[in-house]
Amino acid sequence: MKPPPFDYEVAASIDDALTRLRNGGDDAKLLAGGQSLMPLMNYRLARPSVLIDINRIPRLADITVGNDQITLGALVRHHKLETSPTIAEQLPLLREAAGWIAHPQIRTRGTTGGSLAHSDASAELPVALMALDAEVLVRSLRGERTLAIQDLVVGHFVSSLAPDEMITEIRVPRLPAGTGTAFAEFARRHGDYAIGGAAAVLTLDEGGVCTRARITVLGGGPTALRCHEAEALVTGEPVEDPIIAETALAAITGLTPMPNLHGDSNYRRQVIATMVSRTVTEAARRARSNS
Repeated sequence: MKPPPFDYEVAASIDDALTRLRNGGDDAKLLAGGQSLMPLMNYRLARPSVLIDINRIPRLADITVGNDQITLGALVRHHKLETSPTIAEQLPLLREAAGWIAHPQIRTRGTTGGSLAHSDASAELPVALMALDAEVLVRSLRGERTLAIQDLVVGHFVSSLAPDEMITEIRVPRLPAGTGTAFAEFARRHGDYAIGGAAAVLTLDEGGVCTRARITVLGGGPTALRCHEAEALVTGEPVEDPIIAETALAAITGLTPMPNLHGDSNYRRQVIATMVSRTVTEAARRARSNS
């Protein structure tokens, strides 16, 4: 399959990209890695008449470590998340999640901002970034706004971005001492769409009691989901087998995964429960080693 005809433009700056995006209206799309957009165009599921290439905009691929947060430019590639020493040290959850994304060729081109804007319900990065309390800076010629991940990815292939807006950076708060993180997913083959997955971020005190928890799941619904009841259950408790089992059960309560060729809804719920159990167990273990 070949995409429908389109005009190709190259933006020299963020303002230039936003001007072109506004002028193009609903028929214009930003092109970053293109790993999601181009297949949709090839199958005629997307028909933009104008593609605006933002790959040459300076500083959009930078990773910046500040006193309170780590800032990722929208063009930070999945491969960079997987291999950057800075990410490995500061945000190991992103490094772990990035390794599950598709295949090496796709990770070389795919971008963090593109993954969030695409809002695929089976994508790894929204789940990991939601667990990290990340925020996204969104800009248009009308101004800028900051969105939490759960306010950005609102449905399967549906984000809250306006047609004239673009993601410019992702801001992730630095993790407190005594925090451990973990990501896990299950697919028939590595690189396939996940049947289910989870991320966990736990902070433990010196006695091993959880003082802060973030648990998110992949494949449980039309978008990445945060499990507030599971978080409340484990917070204030020693992270041991009985509470881990209860937390995993709480995480899948109310979930309605879409059945597919690999399993019905109940099977996918059980997979997600197992992934929650694994990530909570591993995050707690890593938290103990970091305390």
